[in-house]
Amino acid sequence: MAKVYVTEYDYQADVKVYRVQNDWDADLLYVEVKNSWDASGDEKWYFVDNDYEATIKIYWVTNDWDADLKVYKVTNDWDAKWRHGHQWQNRLS
Repeated sequence: MAKVYVTEYDYQADVKVYRVQNDWDADLLYVEVKNSWDASGDEKWYFVDNDYEATIKIYWVTNDWDADLKVYKVTNDWDAKWRHGHQWQNRLS
């Protein structure tokens, strides 16, 4: 399950993430879930308030060239998926 904590500084994060405007530009299409037990795999994210609860710590970057991972938020869990193979695949949860 992907329990995600958003860090304040990039050096605190495991991965630097950029939100793209179009789904076809993303490495990962993710959906935000409301309960921690619904977060399964890399595609379903549950945001936590404390870093010790997280399975992954991310930092939102403002430039795509600075990102380790490009993501796009979808509304339906069946749309959430990896668009293609990536070095962070199966490492977020």
